[in-house]
Amino acid sequence: MERAERAFRKLLAHLRDTATMQATVSLLNWDQETHMPPGGAGLRADQLAQLAELVQKRRSSRAVGRLLEDAQPFAEGRAPDSDEAAILREARRDFDRAARIPPKLAAERARLRSLARAAWAEARERKDYAIFLPWLGKTFDLMRRWGEALSRGEPPYDALLEDYEPGQTAAGLRALFGPLEGSLRALLRRIQASGRTVDSAPLSRPCPIDAQRAFARSATAALGFDYGRGTLHDTLHPFCSTLAPGDIRLTSRYSETAFLDGFFSALHEAGHGIYEQGLPADRYGTPLCDACSYGIHESQSRLFENLVGRSLGFWRHFLPRARDAFPGAFDGIRPEAVYRAVNEVAPSFIRVDADEVTYNLHIFLRFDLEQALMTEDLAPADLPGAWNERFTKAFGMTPGDDAEGCLQDIHWSIGLVGYFPTYTLGNVYAAQLHDRARRDLGDLEGAFARGEFAPLREWLAARIHRHGRRYPPAELIERATGAPPSPEPLLSHLERRAAEVYGV
Repeated sequence: MERAERAFRKLLAHLRDTATMQATVSLLNWDQETHMPPGGAGLRADQLAQLAELVQKRRSSRAVGRLLEDAQPFAEGRAPDSDEAAILREARRDFDRAARIPPKLAAERARLRSLARAAWAEARERKDYAIFLPWLGKTFDLMRRWGEALSRGEPPYDALLEDYEPGQTAAGLRALFGPLEGSLRALLRRIQASGRTVDSAPLSRPCPIDAQRAFARSATAALGFDYGRGTLHDTLHPFCSTLAPGDIRLTSRYSETAFLDGFFSALHEAGHGIYEQGLPADRYGTPLCDACSYGIHESQSRLFENLVGRSLGFWRHFLPRARDAFPGAFDGIRPEAVYRAVNEVAPSFIRVDADEVTYNLHIFLRFDLEQALMTEDLAPADLPGAWNERFTKAFGMTPGDDAEGCLQDIHWSIGLVGYFPTYTLGNVYAAQLHDRARRDLGDLEGAFARGEFAPLREWLAARIHRHGRRYPPAELIERATGAPPSPEPLLSHLERRAAEVYGV
């Protein structure tokens, strides 16, 4: 047993050192998204490729395999969800998957990601898909090879999904998405048939961007994001990056005439950041300091953005503060009017600006298209036409250009094939978690109105954050809520808000 314990300790040290090296990769990626000038893309691609190859060699080295074998007896006789058993189980899974990816392929992916991201940014700015087209083709070619390398007989797309939502498959997602799409479309039709409209124009009054940054920081701090261990910066496409347990980088983007867009982006990314700050820092480098899944991660961001940020109690607390922060911009507006405005249901072109009812329709479109790109049933050259055709059918309107169509999201440019479905999973998980938290904690709306967000954050920390990858996603949700994952709480939440805003 002493030999097994020594091997376990060596494994922990190896995992921590690998995580430290990976943090350097994350820092370079974060810098490219926030501060690096466009001219640095070429050398940055080389830097990232070299580091990615080194990290992949560490993750897949035979030494890790030997340590896992030697340490296995240390977990025997312990509970399956004990720290030791969970670490060894998940570290074995990570090693087995890493061993299927040649380090040179990891370097190729990192280099391509950096160059393709730069091409995407230029294409989006110029609204010219032709700039990005060759890079999209290269990216899906590489991700096809990546999925084939990971596959043990399943379709490459399913092999990629395993990195984002362990245990999930395209067939399983379709079984969830099909009925959910039908229910969302039925609700949308009822809202549109109600004849009621929401006046959101007062919330488009100009707000200085510097004041927006300060207000977003203040609000996200109130929710529980610790700025002693994190920062908030500007970017083209908002994201959250974790460099270390004490260094979580949030980003958002702002427009002087679209205050709510930047504000809700900040709330969304703060949800990610609060989750990362809630993971057990003393287990850094191990699976216990990793997020359970991307679906669980998105549940935290969507919960704070939508279940909290679009609630009446939230605006009863924050509207007076918004009046102080933006003199004149919110005069004559009551919290009830803001509540209705932020819960307006109206099809829109941009996913990140979509309302809660139509948001998942954006995801279903991307889910179908990326599968078609993976199987080569859809050629990259035909993506804009396919996107616009599908979008018109789904939303009854056609994007005016590719910047508000197939170029709006960064994900495919950086190889995140299989990520989009986790947003809908996150919405499903978030509503179920919020529903249980309301039953456990009582009047959350009243607490929000008083500026009391700690009870919900602490409930999430105890039920979700502190476990890391101790449990698979579905089991974690069932342990937290007492029921397996289900779309019913999400549909009930949307029905309740539709009744309050539209009387349907």
